Amino acid sequence: MVPNLSFISAPMVNQSDLPFRVLTRRYGATLAYTQMLLPEKLICDQEYLEFHRRDLTTRIDGLESPVVVQLCGNDAETIVQAGKKLQDCCDGIDLNLGCPQEAARDGHFGAYLLGQKDWPLVEGIVSAMSSSFTVPVSTKIRLCQPQHKTLEFAERLEASGSSWITLHARTVSARRRRQGAADLSEVKRLKDSDKLHVPVISNGNVRVYTDLTQNLEYTGADGLMVGETLLGNPCIFSNTVPDPVTISLEYLDLCRTYTDTASVPSVKTHVRHIVDFQRSRRPWYTKFRSALGDCTTLEEIEYLLCRKVERWRGRSPRKSFQNDDEDDRGDSRGRVGTERSPSERNSDLDGDSSSRLTRADGLGNILDVDDLHLDLDLSLDGP
Repeated sequence: MVPNLSFISAPMVNQSDLPFRVLTRRYGATLAYTQMLLPEKLICDQEYLEFHRRDLTTRIDGLESPVVVQLCGNDAETIVQAGKKLQDCCDGIDLNLGCPQEAARDGHFGAYLLGQKDWPLVEGIVSAMSSSFTVPVSTKIRLCQPQHKTLEFAERLEASGSSWITLHARTVSARRRRQGAADLSEVKRLKDSDKLHVPVISNGNVRVYTDLTQNLEYTGADGLMVGETLLGNPCIFSNTVPDPVTISLEYLDLCRTYTDTASVPSVKTHVRHIVDFQRSRRPWYTKFRSALGDCTTLEEIEYLLCRKVERWRGRSPRKSFQNDDEDDRGDSRGRVGTERSPSERNSDLDGDSSSRLTRADGLGNILDVDDLHLDLDLSLDGP
């Protein structure tokens, strides 16, 4: 059965961890993808396999599913063998045909399989996946070259067994993730075609909530996938901009709930992007980046947010998990698991009111990208 494709949290390198997926589901995502997983490592590296099975099988909140596993590669037998190790704990398996990174170019996978000479290879892979797995198979693609060939490629993917197709309407570039705006007219062309019958998901050009509605209205897409903007605002699907400290603490709480499913470096990157989304121009932001870089535990990250960041913002420090008994000046405002009153949520004294829990229409400083590779200092091989 095809899951609800309305609002999808994109596959992002070392950032689509279980706590973050659950966070986006709390705030409107109907479906979440894992990061792109390496079939060879799922087969040969037991620790890698166990980490990702734990990521997929932990059930606490009820929002862990539906989830789609994304795989990459150019060998049908390897991909099928890897997918069978995870099909019992996911709701779909996606073939990555959009990754623009140099690793994909060197390994000849991702968006580097979009050339027409590789279409028969891709069709064979999708067909093998579709006939071998017990869950639906999907594909995530970029624009072919020339662009008008994208529709023909999508038709062939459908014929091979792809249950839905996600189009990030940009061409591939290893050096630049974003080559201008995504060409949403190509998404519309897929939807307008009477030869394509599977759902089409639009990916690209989402900065603020109104972009979601405008994208759907223009393209007619069956759903939307968001990546980088979701890192800055995990609540974009619910049309709100949360207080950056409050939502960061909520994410940290999920990391504690889902033990050993997110590495500290990944957690730090999530927190950095959330704070950066609203606070990158504040005079204290450089201090924050430096202090965050020095953190080695979740408790240290929480203490930084609850004490230092709040002081830098001109606010009363919050009590942290690590130091509940220290600093009587703190209170429980915004503490993980504690509801703040509307007046407290709207009281931000660090120079303006842009951290208020508010409608998301007015922010637009981050573009959405496909198969995100940020400056994480992390490799594709990491768990």
